[in-house]
Amino acid sequence: MTFLSKYSFIKPQTLLLLPTPKKQPVRYQYLVVSGVVTLLLLFVWIARLRNGGETVGERLSLDLADVPQVVLDKEAELARARNRNCSYWDCFNVYRCGQRAPTLDDDDATGERISIYVYPLKEYLDADSKRPAGPLSREFYRIVETIVNSPYYTANPNEACLFLPTLDTLNQNRIDTTLVGKALASLPHWENGENHLIFNFIPGNKPDYSTVLDVNTDRAIIVGAGFDSWTFRTDFDVSVPVYSAALEQYRWPEPPPDRTVLLVVAQLNIFPRQFRILQELTYDYPNDILLLQRCPTATAKVDEVLDIAQTGDESRRPPTGSLQDIRCNFPHGNEHEYPAVLATGTFCLVARGVRLGQPILLEAMAAGCIPVVMADNYVLPFADLLDWELLAVRLHETNLHTIVPVLRAISAERIAEMQAQIRSVYQRYFATLDRIVLTVLEQLNDRIFPHRSRTYLHWNVGPDARVTQNPLFLPLIAPKSQGFTAVILTYDRLESLYILIQKLATVPSLQKMLVVWNNQRKAPPHPSLFPKIGKPLKIIQTAANRLSNRFYPYEEIETEAILTIDDDIVMLTADELDFGYEVWREYPDRIVGFPSRTHVWDNATGRWRYESEWTNQISMVLTGAAFHHKYWSYLYTHAMPGNIKEWVDEHMNCEDIAMNFLVSNITNKPPIKVAPRKKFKCPECTNNEMLSADLNHMTERSACINRFAEIYGTMPLRSVEFRADPVLFKDNFPEKLKRFNDIGSL
Repeated sequence: MTFLSKYSFIKPQTLLLLPTPKKQPVRYQYLVVSGVVTLLLLFVWIARLRNGGETVGERLSLDLADVPQVVLDKEAELARARNRNCSYWDCFNVYRCGQRAPTLDDDDATGERISIYVYPLKEYLDADSKRPAGPLSREFYRIVETIVNSPYYTANPNEACLFLPTLDTLNQNRIDTTLVGKALASLPHWENGENHLIFNFIPGNKPDYSTVLDVNTDRAIIVGAGFDSWTFRTDFDVSVPVYSAALEQYRWPEPPPDRTVLLVVAQLNIFPRQFRILQELTYDYPNDILLLQRCPTATAKVDEVLDIAQTGDESRRPPTGSLQDIRCNFPHGNEHEYPAVLATGTFCLVARGVRLGQPILLEAMAAGCIPVVMADNYVLPFADLLDWELLAVRLHETNLHTIVPVLRAISAERIAEMQAQIRSVYQRYFATLDRIVLTVLEQLNDRIFPHRSRTYLHWNVGPDARVTQNPLFLPLIAPKSQGFTAVILTYDRLESLYILIQKLATVPSLQKMLVVWNNQRKAPPHPSLFPKIGKPLKIIQTAANRLSNRFYPYEEIETEAILTIDDDIVMLTADELDFGYEVWREYPDRIVGFPSRTHVWDNATGRWRYESEWTNQISMVLTGAAFHHKYWSYLYTHAMPGNIKEWVDEHMNCEDIAMNFLVSNITNKPPIKVAPRKKFKCPECTNNEMLSADLNHMTERSACINRFAEIYGTMPLRSVEFRADPVLFKDNFPEKLKRFNDIGSL
């Protein structure tokens, strides 16, 4: 009767199996309803059995009042040993991912986001001794809670991409590795550990102190601290920091103390040989190094704190505030409170202990102290995402004696940049355990759905940082085989045009030439009249005489690199052009070229002035002979700010300045001048044929710079004292040893 009242919305007429004019007895109606209810209960019961006792769609309960116990028989199956050769391609089942249907709360309507199923909380016991596989720690409970409350959680294992066992394996010192292996094998969706996550902060045990959790985890992904390059499976495991529970409740002194020491060495578990070297350095550099050690009058409780620091077992650390961690400096014995003392140093040493990963890395970053990581082969936290060259200084263990000169050589500007980067990265990814866990999930999401992954800039540049971002997804060095396309802007100078075509044809990197004919009053010569060359040549006749035609992204341009060149630039040699292309390959996001100019501020007029005098500084490379990426042609044609493009076409001037403004504004980088050649004059051309022959030319160019700066609202041009010359260019070596011999001079 209880079920009848629950399902009272079902009309009895809808349950009749055969039509009959006779009214069915009441007992048959009840029998049909009872049968339906029984089937529903049977399906629910089967679903609970298949999903480890949790109903599909039922959110995980985090109540610790009544956690069920599971007794593991001594003959229970043990999970297979960790597969050391696992990779994303053979140990991860990507076909499990992307199965979740999108909900109204999803930011992504396609549902392409990882989903994580968390097993129900259980306590696993040994059948004979009744000892637990491992007690549940506060930190692991927070990890489970963070994942359950994250947008990645799912209560349905059938749509899960990843699985999290609720076995606390954070500290290997506190678990029974054999029982944990049996408990993992007993999980209903284990399947040799495929797509399972295992969290661990303190791996290894005496006397070996392994750098990875000594548990049979088969194909599971290890989210661990203290990996070395031998145990870390690249693009499969996730490296995290050794968590320091003391930091979350610690209150740093306000105002922060002055950083009066170059290097603070506060780690207590440094190997004796390294500690002796540091003692010697302290005598040599007494004002630069603060070397801390255990105080001679240590109490039993302080001894316990020091032992915790040596082993890295944060679970034994007393609550913050209950016991001060006091350390004494060498050789004077002055007392310093830890971790507050870290804030007095510009750099903090993070050395290898008996365990490779150390909590002092996180504590130094919290103090704003630049870590000096002296642990060879240590895989730093989130090394796949974060650029640690912006955050830390790495020092080989054998070079410890050079640490002070190395740190002294770092400029104050570089130190300020690193400190700012540390503050930003620490707050975004390391400040709390919740943020560390969410960063792990975001990294896994980017790995599983690479087409939706965030870029290098997302991970390493703060959202509030006022920096320009390069939209080009380019390799470090552009491919050489593709070559470049030469775009020649011409009007009616056929003699110099033919000379230029013949010279360009001898450049090995040239793939194709486009002659942009800008004269609408006169048709271009017939193709048969052009020089016979071994490279493709296409003539394009424009509809109007505009300087911006040189930057149009013609469909005939199939290479990424474009050489824009005027028809009167006939003095460049094949070696110069080939070398210019080689430089562009290393700097594919910049304008790389030959004639250069600069801009200067005129205090008398309060305006910018275009300057063509030969100086050490440059801020523009003229596109009369310059390489640039095809992407900039698209932006110039379709996304130029304001009315700059129209103004250039109307005044027939400054298209090269406009391109320099465009590229520098987006990349925040200066152009690169190639080779020392200074003169770029056409010997066959008369002055009245050249646009730059006008006496008002310099005045107009200065007006362009000021007008463009007003439109951009800033001055994006960047000045630089840099020029790229070939290797051995000025050296007295035989010509055979030089790759680029024919390079012009000043």
